Amino acid sequence: MQIIIPGMRLIPEAVLANDAALFRTIPETPSHADKSLHRVVIVGGGAGGLELATRLGRKFRNRRLSVTLVDRNRTHIWKPLLHEVASGALSASHDAVEYIAHASRHGYRYRIGEVVGIDRAKRQVFVAPSFDDDGRQVIPPRVLGYDTLVMAVGSVSNDFGTPGAARHAISLDTADQAARFNKRMIDACLRASAQYEQLSPGQLHCVIVGAGATGVELAAELHRSMREIASHNLDNIDFERLIRITIVEAGPRILPALPDHVARASARLLVKLGVQIRCGIKVTEVTEDGVRLGENLFVPAELVVWAAGIKAPDLLENFDGLETDRINRLIVDDTLRAAADENVFAIGDCAHCRLPGEDKALPPRAQTAHQQAGHMVKVVAARMAGRAAPAFRYRDYGSLVSLADYGAFGSLIGGLKIEGLLARLVYRSLHRMHLATVHGLARTALASIGQMISRRARPRIKLH
Repeated sequence: MQIIIPGMRLIPEAVLANDAALFRTIPETPSHADKSLHRVVIVGGGAGGLELATRLGRKFRNRRLSVTLVDRNRTHIWKPLLHEVASGALSASHDAVEYIAHASRHGYRYRIGEVVGIDRAKRQVFVAPSFDDDGRQVIPPRVLGYDTLVMAVGSVSNDFGTPGAARHAISLDTADQAARFNKRMIDACLRASAQYEQLSPGQLHCVIVGAGATGVELAAELHRSMREIASHNLDNIDFERLIRITIVEAGPRILPALPDHVARASARLLVKLGVQIRCGIKVTEVTEDGVRLGENLFVPAELVVWAAGIKAPDLLENFDGLETDRINRLIVDDTLRAAADENVFAIGDCAHCRLPGEDKALPPRAQTAHQQAGHMVKVVAARMAGRAAPAFRYRDYGSLVSLADYGAFGSLIGGLKIEGLLARLVYRSLHRMHLATVHGLARTALASIGQMISRRARPRIKLH
């Protein structure tokens, strides 16, 4: 039997079945066997993992440090922008970071592959083989030795076991998923415009389950994108009347993790756009034709996006005895070190970090991963020098939400409320800060200018 994992193809089930015996017969990869180097292995090339690899590679280039980034994908897209990939506002092929080229420029190694386990006693990471679309092996299984292991595998959508959600709804955890939704959305518009018969119930309707930042921002982007698609000679259908977007939230209001004023302003704008908001009701089933709410209500929909709740990947559920919380996140102390192993650390969404004096763990936000990546550079430097790891200090710089070209709202540090153009500029600057960390200021500035020029020659949204 074989299992398909996004980003890799046809991975044998035996490799994924916690079969440590298979990896005990494989020698360590030679580039990781030199124990005169302090070997840092970072698992996951998301915002935190890529920034950490970049910073370590630059800081310790040509010094007694080996930095390796392991990810099953070959390119990186900043996760907070995946809703723009889904709507077609952003092209994954134009805006992605290629790990192979980036690693070469910034002094670290990149290894493609799916990490399937570790041996903490031997300080080894097990990486499954990768296969091409035809089932041919590209990279064999490997064993990577480490002195410091940093888990930065992020989070995935949590469907809470809702019947039909995994089969009929699309999550936006990866660029592949976002691109798949984008193609499905375009096909839905083309189908509706070309068919002779009357539209069926739910056709051109989209239900977004979950009213966090991803769900709310996606609703606004889809409102703009679907109408933009319709303007390209799809004139057989009254899209303005027939396109319908519904947000479903189990809690009492949208954007539950953001300040009240941001949620109220966003809700008013969405209602003005015609987006239907249903709060205080749970999705009990997702079918091929729509979603069931509660016991009696059914909302027909051709497109369903699941953006409700997160959890850490199942890989961490039984990660060689390391302690996790109820959603698989590794429990770490205030140095970001795992509770039971001084050589294993976790950052970003996959880390449950509750700082001293706080009641809750740090929020799963991009700014959290960004700050933790910067802190891990200090931790690695301390470990190389034989010093104790410093404690992490988190600073909340505020929250922002951008609703396509229609508006943006947020609050900055100190509770300062912002909206409109200023909020949109600050929101965009967060991505620029990430790119500056990854590429450097000069390269980011040149790339930004190039994008401004090239986008004038491209359609406003991706149409294929």
